[in-house]
Amino acid sequence: MTIEVIQDKQTFEQVVNEKEAFILLKHSLTCPVSTFAHHQYKQFTDGADVPCYILHVQEARDLSNHIAAEYDVQHESPQALYFKNGQVVWHDSHGAITADQLKEVTA
Repeated sequence: MTIEVIQDKQTFEQVVNEKEAFILLKHSLTCPVSTFAHHQYKQFTDGADVPCYILHVQEARDLSNHIAAEYDVQHESPQALYFKNGQVVWHDSHGAITADQLKEVTA
């Protein structure tokens, strides 16, 4: 499955309203730990059954902050969030973001 970049609140809200479930990765373009998480995320998306999105924190800081406030999830980067029925049902960050963990969470 391809990874779609989300950069603004309007697009994000559209995804929340239209998708029953999806995964979002908050990714820092300059952090080595985030690079590892991004690699794991790409491995996961190869066989994912849920839509997969990415937010580049440096390019969408307002959206990243909105998500943290709206869903009461402390901002971290990298951070993976699993949305189901308009709610964050799981999230984790840094080295805990692995392809295997993402598969387990979305199974």
